[in-house]
Amino acid sequence: MPHMPEPKPNPDRLVLVGRVSGAFGVKGEVRIRAYTAEPLALLDYRDLRRASGEPGLTLLSGRVVKDGVIARAAEIGVKEEADALRGLDLYAPRSALPPAGEDEFYLTDLIGLEARSPSGARLGRIAAVHDFGAGDVLEIAPEAGGPTWLVAFTDANAPEVHVDQGWIALVPPAEVE
Repeated sequence: MPHMPEPKPNPDRLVLVGRVSGAFGVKGEVRIRAYTAEPLALLDYRDLRRASGEPGLTLLSGRVVKDGVIARAAEIGVKEEADALRGLDLYAPRSALPPAGEDEFYLTDLIGLEARSPSGARLGRIAAVHDFGAGDVLEIAPEAGGPTWLVAFTDANAPEVHVDQGWIALVPPAEVE
């Protein structure tokens, strides 16, 4: 089997941290649904990006509300500008996030890890992590090439995760074995 290159560390990989829900009031404030443990962490990241890496919103101030934050952003002056951004996903660089706790990791840190069978055989690399609504799913690029395959990211399917060592143990679906 060909050897797959080691993933390159990417501390500036973008991580989804929120989504604009629309305007709040008539003074140009924006409602943001926060995907962070602490909604006000969005203000700590301040310069939020679009998925492309281009500037998204520069948060100046904010307050917590149910499901997120009401914020003032440098780019928004009136209600119509806030409404026009409804649905905009907001990202922060991975390097801006706090370190993961012991036995914790960010899903973005799984991308590029080597996928091994429970017996240690190389299966491929994690190409992406998806959430189609029913839980996280790992997309695996096979070691031998060919089409990628998907596996639900559950304790049963991924009994070991070793981000610091660069690999994850996966129980592949029967059609992959």
